[in-house]
Amino acid sequence: MTLDRFQRERSPAWQRLDAALATARGRPERLGPDGVRELGALYRAAAADLALARRLFPGDPLTARLEALVVRARQAVYADAGGRRHPWAFLSRGYWRLVRAERRALAISCGLFFGAMALAVLWGATDPDGGAGVGAGAFIDGAAPPAGDRGLSAAESAAFSSSIFTNNIRVTFLCFAAGLLFAVGGALLLAYNGMVIGAVFGVAAANGHLGDVLSLVVAHGVLELSCIVVAGAAGLRLGWALVDPGRRTRRAALTARARP
Repeated sequence: MTLDRFQRERSPAWQRLDAALATARGRPERLGPDGVRELGALYRAAAADLALARRLFPGDPLTARLEALVVRARQAVYADAGGRRHPWAFLSRGYWRLVRAERRALAISCGLFFGAMALAVLWGATDPDGGAGVGAGAFIDGAAPPAGDRGLSAAESAAFSSSIFTNNIRVTFLCFAAGLLFAVGGALLLAYNGMVIGAVFGVAAANGHLGDVLSLVVAHGVLELSCIVVAGAAGLRLGWALVDPGRRTRRAALTARARP
């Protein structure tokens, strides 16, 4: 079968599917019972067409467009209506299922972040001057106050804790976004920020202030660091779709990977 013949014979069905998706706008029930049945039939036919197109025309733009259409249709056909009506269902169950499904990316993200952190803790504890060169200035000042200093005041403690909190939020978004640089950017950023935090802990330990630093960050640090790791894993997963898109175009692979 030639590409022209394939497109000529099958494009009317694809157009009907696209029109049905536009009418449904993510909620198939808007189509009514007959429309929902037709949507399912059109989706199955388009999926079969996509399988054929991948085999016969793997590098053609038509295959990429058809793949994007099938992805949209699949979301509409298999969407969880209850989850849409109840965001709590996603927050309490759906989110954690997605995290568990990406165990490999999560393990890599954990290794990069906490591995670099552990090395930096050892470095900062054994060589405080060298470790201080890695950590951010404001954090190092809190971890190693000048000799004779009686420690951080209540206001300084609040400012130190707030600066770490703000930094962790920024790092979370950056690790996710940097993953789009073919996963390399996300990997480097995870390791670097793990080193920065580890250096602060190491320098604090060397100067006898580790307990003070931990008391300022432990209350919210567990949640923030876990968010960094999860965001980093998501970024790595998206970036890898660009590195290894398979038979799809990078755009189609990225779009498919970005959808739950």
